[in-house]
Amino acid sequence: MSTLLLNYLGGKFQPAVAGATREYLNPADNSVIGQVTESSAEDAVMAIDGARRAFDEGAWPTTPSAERASKLFELADLIEKNADEFARRDTLNNGKPLREAKFDAADAASCFRYFAGLATKPHGESIDLPDPNMICQTIREPVGVCGQIIPWNYPLLMAAWKLAPGLAAGNCCLLKPSELTPWSVSLLFEIIDGVGFPEGSVQLLYGAGDPVGSALAASGKVDKIAFTGGTTTGRKIMMAATGNLKRVSLELGGKSPLIVFDDIDQDVALDFALFGIYAGQGEVCNAGSRILVQKSVFDEFVAKFAEAAAKIVVGAGSDETSEMGPLITKAHQKKVLDFIASGQAEGAKLLVGGEAYSDARSIGNFVQPTAFVGAPLGSRIVREEIFGPVAVLIPFEDEEEAVRLANDTPYGLSGAVFTSDGGRAQRVIRRIRAGVTWINAFHFTFNEAPWGGYKQSGFGRELGTHGYDAYTEVKQITTNLRPARLGWYSKV
Repeated sequence: MSTLLLNYLGGKFQPAVAGATREYLNPADNSVIGQVTESSAEDAVMAIDGARRAFDEGAWPTTPSAERASKLFELADLIEKNADEFARRDTLNNGKPLREAKFDAADAASCFRYFAGLATKPHGESIDLPDPNMICQTIREPVGVCGQIIPWNYPLLMAAWKLAPGLAAGNCCLLKPSELTPWSVSLLFEIIDGVGFPEGSVQLLYGAGDPVGSALAASGKVDKIAFTGGTTTGRKIMMAATGNLKRVSLELGGKSPLIVFDDIDQDVALDFALFGIYAGQGEVCNAGSRILVQKSVFDEFVAKFAEAAAKIVVGAGSDETSEMGPLITKAHQKKVLDFIASGQAEGAKLLVGGEAYSDARSIGNFVQPTAFVGAPLGSRIVREEIFGPVAVLIPFEDEEEAVRLANDTPYGLSGAVFTSDGGRAQRVIRRIRAGVTWINAFHFTFNEAPWGGYKQSGFGRELGTHGYDAYTEVKQITTNLRPARLGWYSKV
């Protein structure tokens, strides 16, 4: 068993006040990897107070942008240097295949590097005013204390998405990772400690959403909450945040459409459709779980999809031959299997998969790559986010029906169109009500481009210049070049 993972508060690693701990597991076999500190509301208050002091009295908010950038560049280099260990930890603790975890580690380094570069770029403007004696400028200042709550599906990468822009802009950040996947984040904070950020400017607080996440969302000393996770929890955070009207960024669930027209190379569309739903075991907020296929090629595409999905190699992420790993917990495995059962009960036809494994993999949380056809449009598997390797293939007649089906969802995180007709691609993609879209691609994510959703997929954007701006407040500064008495009051 590994060393107990500790909170990082005020520049020091320390256990929870009450000394509570919990085990964290390997979802491939549910073996215990180690123990992690389990914080309470008391720990959260202590962490928030430390972050508040660090922002109000500490050095980080007023550190020159070039110095902030230098530390983030150093952090990026060290993540890159330790990429193999980061990937190993995420693979064992999250379950994802090693090839995906390696990509995440490289992308996390790139994320810190991108925002380090952005920190030193111009962020203000000069505004012409009708009065020639007045000049007006805008500047961007850090929001303040930022509570950042991340999920278990991308433990390292989501930490980077939150910390990199927050720190680059001069905020004091308090990160709460998922209690299920603490291992790679612990290494990240060992590196952060070595880089030497000012005391309290970047902190780590382990623990469950309730009470720790709840305390962050409700505290009047926290200026911003950035949350990635489920829509139900997102609503609770919004309600809790109303106390001091703190800034809120939410990246929530999805039920993303992937539209396949009959003029595209079907093998290309097939590859991306498989990647869209089975990468990350389908435990991805923007998974392409609704695959809409034009009727003229529907039967052919369905047959190819079923054959290809059945061939996906499912096993422990640490096995380099594995193409899909286990789900995060036994409880989540049951949830996904319950969705599959509900699909069958509501009249959908199981195309492929649909079960857990009865072989040696039964000790883990594995579910077969699964797909349905013939699902009623009002059924749960069509309407609700499953967060697992379960796709629904749906036929459509023409562009109008494709758009109608694609938008028939309360979510709006992502969507894709596959067609060789450039005009059709632009017509359709511009009508998809989603924040992240692709033409002839899926899942591609770039640090340089904004990420976020419409509707119940949340609001606010991460990554790109939009992601940096989300961690800033805009201040207007107007200067009177020729100060003189106003004479506004006759007797003064």
